[in-house]
Amino acid sequence: MRNSTVLFTLLLCWVLITTVTVSALTEQETAATGLTAAAERLLDALSPKEQQQVQMDYAIPERSGWHFIPKAERKGLSLRDMNAHQQKLALELLQTALSQVGYSKARAIMQLESILAALEGKSGGRHMRDPLRYYITLFGNPHTNDRWGLSFEGHHLSLNFVVEGDRFVASTPQFLGANPAIVQGNYIPEVKKGTRVLRREETLAFDLLHTLSEDQKKSAIIATKAPADIRHPGHPQPPQSDSEGLAALDMTEKQQALLRQLLEEYLSTMPYGVAQARRQQLNEAGFKNIYFAWAGATKPHVGHYYRIQGPTLIVEFVNTQPDAAGNPANHIHCVWRDPAGDFAMPVKAD
Repeated sequence: MRNSTVLFTLLLCWVLITTVTVSALTEQETAATGLTAAAERLLDALSPKEQQQVQMDYAIPERSGWHFIPKAERKGLSLRDMNAHQQKLALELLQTALSQVGYSKARAIMQLESILAALEGKSGGRHMRDPLRYYITLFGNPHTNDRWGLSFEGHHLSLNFVVEGDRFVASTPQFLGANPAIVQGNYIPEVKKGTRVLRREETLAFDLLHTLSEDQKKSAIIATKAPADIRHPGHPQPPQSDSEGLAALDMTEKQQALLRQLLEEYLSTMPYGVAQARRQQLNEAGFKNIYFAWAGATKPHVGHYYRIQGPTLIVEFVNTQPDAAGNPANHIHCVWRDPAGDFAMPVKAD
């Protein structure tokens, strides 16, 4: 009787695991085919000249060109240069590429540009601070089963995808930034004082840091001063270095749970199927092989940085710059990268 109970339990676990895996695959297939359909709808709504701006060959070097700084020129077609119907279709494409949480964050980050325009005025180049200066580029042909890529990019956003048929082949670099990180005043009617777009990416990391013992902090804190920015911004290849800091293996269960919550905040930006595929890779490579490293101040409003690194991921977060009003350490950059290679491009050996 006891053996039968054990066998039944094992079978039930297998069924649950299989159901979750199949569900994730189905979700990813739905998101991937939905993204292709959304790209097709946008292309159909563009003029031939606009199609030439938005669509490029898959194999060109520009596909792996990315950056989140304000730039006078970018590849692709901007929302600013679209009519209202085209803008609607472009935002539907973005919404299909992300989860609802991710889409809400992206739209909030874009709206922060209006605050920068109000604070900087002419001195900041007002035309550069525009919530519609975000560009879409399609690489390849989304009408076929061949690989094609999508870039949605502007100040403090760089979202990059490769789709093949009914699956996502790549979804990195995944970059989000926020300036101001915490909105300190009622600068514009559309954004309330206290708005904090990337709140949990910051607070969960502080929560984890503050649970560490003094001995654990000796491993976790790799520098007393935070770097000025994430590593390799704009580079097509992710940083290649050994993991540093405190291993999840050497954390308590509570600390491991906080680390998982922090990673979930980044994963929640992606559609369920993409996020679940990343979770599966992370767990297969061994969660306890992930490292948490900290640099800089151990309290808010002073420059700080953290990195989470393992065999399948590199996450970096930095908050060292002042915001446009001069409030210190109120300007966030954070990114998720694939150490095997972003843009579905394997890392080149040295």
